Amino acid sequence: QVQLVESGGGLVQAGGSLRLSCAASGRAVSSGTMAWFRQAPGKEREFVAAINWSGGSTYYADSVKGRFTISRDNAKNTVYLQMNSLKPEDTAVYYCAISYSAVVARVRSRSDYQYWGQGTQVTVSS
Repeated sequence: QVQLVESGGGLVQAGGSLRLSCAASGRAVSSGTMAWFRQAPGKEREFVAAINWSGGSTYYADSVKGRFTISRDNAKNTVYLQMNSLKPEDTAVYYCAISYSAVVARVRSRSDYQYWGQGTQVTVSS
C-alpha cells in the first residue's frame, strides 16, 4: 500500500505561481513513475505531468509545457509540481498518483496508476 498526500494548493491570480507537493508513505516509491493529474468541474480527470523513477525522464501535457515543471526527491519520497504563469483554465483539483507498471507509451493514461492522493484545489482568478 502507498499513501499519497498532496499540499500546496490555493488561490492565486493569473500569471502567478504555486508549488504543489506530494508526500508518499508506505511501499517504496523510488521505483515508480509518479504523475500529476487534474480535474476541473464537469470535466474528466486529465494528465498534467509525469516523471520516471530516476527523475531522468519527464512528460507533460501540451497545455502546461513550458509553464509547469515536475520533479522528485526520492530521499524524501516526495514529488513536486512547480506551476508558473498560471491561467484561469488551470483551475482544478490536482491529484498525485504513482504507477509501478507504467511504460513510456502509457504514462499519460490514468488507468495505469495504482495509487492516488485525495487532491488539492488550485484556483486561478482572472
